[in-house]
Amino acid sequence: MTYETPVADILHTMTHVVGEAESGAAEIADGTMEAIIGEAGRFAEAVLLPLDRVGDREGLRFDAGAVTTAPGWCEAYRRWTEAGWNGLTAPQGFGGQGLSQLTHAAVQEIWHGANLAFALCPLLTAGAIEALATHASPELQRLYLPKLVSGEWSGTMNLTEPQAGSDLGALRCRAEPAPDGSYRITGEKIFISYGEHDLTQNIVHLVLARLPDAAPGSRGISLFLVPKYLLQQDGTPGVRNAVACAGIERKLGMHAAPTCTMVYDGATGFLVGEAERGLNAMFTMMNRARLAVGLEGVGSAERATQTAIAFAHERRQGRAPGQAGGAPSPIVAHPDVARMCLTMRAMTAAARALCYLTARALDEAEDPKGAPETRRDAAERAALLTPVAKAFATDIANEVASLNIQVHGGMGFIEDSGAAQVARDIRIAAIYEGTNGIQAIDLVTRKISSLGGQAFEREMATMRRVSERLAASNGPALGRSAARLGDAIAALDRATTFLRETLASDPTRALAGATPYLRLFGLARGGAALANGALSAGSDERIAILRFFAEQLLPEAPALADTVTTGGEDVAGWAEALRLM
Repeated sequence: MTYETPVADILHTMTHVVGEAESGAAEIADGTMEAIIGEAGRFAEAVLLPLDRVGDREGLRFDAGAVTTAPGWCEAYRRWTEAGWNGLTAPQGFGGQGLSQLTHAAVQEIWHGANLAFALCPLLTAGAIEALATHASPELQRLYLPKLVSGEWSGTMNLTEPQAGSDLGALRCRAEPAPDGSYRITGEKIFISYGEHDLTQNIVHLVLARLPDAAPGSRGISLFLVPKYLLQQDGTPGVRNAVACAGIERKLGMHAAPTCTMVYDGATGFLVGEAERGLNAMFTMMNRARLAVGLEGVGSAERATQTAIAFAHERRQGRAPGQAGGAPSPIVAHPDVARMCLTMRAMTAAARALCYLTARALDEAEDPKGAPETRRDAAERAALLTPVAKAFATDIANEVASLNIQVHGGMGFIEDSGAAQVARDIRIAAIYEGTNGIQAIDLVTRKISSLGGQAFEREMATMRRVSERLAASNGPALGRSAARLGDAIAALDRATTFLRETLASDPTRALAGATPYLRLFGLARGGAALANGALSAGSDERIAILRFFAEQLLPEAPALADTVTTGGEDVAGWAEALRLM
């Protein structure tokens, strides 16, 4: 399985798509960014990539509540923490390096491309760090953040319960106040990634639960920190807490990442933030995790693309059009194979751009030197783009992984090629951290109309400016790129107007178009990002990627707008077509 760190593509996206005048400018200008990416790539290729197939084939061992990871994983994790990778963006006051979210996005893409199952553990820890740094008391921060930042301890997110699924309002896990100010947590959580493992000394669970007499539904949920081991006076792990792993799941993919059922039997927990405001604290973690899952999609799509292109150059079969005779042609010379590879390359580039733009917005929102209105606008932009980055990037990752198998032909269906593993592993990304359907609902019901739709209108204005630049620069090499991008932006505007006008009066009709609308948003915004990058860089390679994306993929946009505006009645009539047989 091929994977080399796409240094040139990452730096191009940072410099020409995101723009070095924005977030992360100093890190790009002084060479820090390139040095970090290069070092991360070397670690990923030398340490993480060789263990990916090992983890997939060896899987995990579960015995008497203990999980043993695949051979070599503990050593790799030790090297990971010793190299300082765990605390890149964490607060410097707790041992972190305080680097930008844009930097973190780049290295996360690299980890996910090399070893998706391994990278999931630090992904969750980073989210736990963010939640505690934002919402926990100074005492909890003092006790837990330094070890989480160093990577000596890991973090988890405990939301889902057997009867609840994505409906957090149906949670039953309960928290009883104890005389010492702590709480006793009782209940069961399922699908808890890295809920139990042997990589770290302690595991810090962030658990949603209900206090006695809490308000019904999601309003009555609180967040609790529940460590695997309670801490002694000196802050080191002591006695085992009353939390246990009851089993691990057998899964389609991600075989090396434990997915646990966790049982809390009066476990000692500590309130994070305010009582009955747990979702506010948990969503801090979830929103960062959603961007990180989008980057899982980018890394996996990049790996699948590299693998397919390498195979297409190596594999020879038949004679391509125009070849008179001699040896068989490399299959990349066959137009349909070239089309598949170009689709993979262009879609991956668009997904990367969306995720990096979201990371940049987070940096600007948190910049203490930024003007209040600039920070506010950036926070609104991050909120708007996060569901699109998560869902669009993971949807296209699944599509690209499927195309990788197709390019490989029969060999793609054989495990030895490695193509199947990428497809199996990334499939979950469209489901966890809020299914992509939930992301689409969030985009339609909240984000495009929040604060009077100002964030959306600012994004549209940015896209239109790029479209105008593209039209003014439209030479022969760009083909019909400007016209296609203009059509996509107009389609997005038309679909948005329809949804805003329809949501209140006919929510069923509006929500029937939520998923195609998110796809439309991702295509239009991704196309504008690729256009900005091509115009700024001026290279033949970037122009060729833009042109393919614009002429071959953006024509889907007007059709998606039609689906959004006219498809509601079809979905509303589901009962006749979907009756039980």
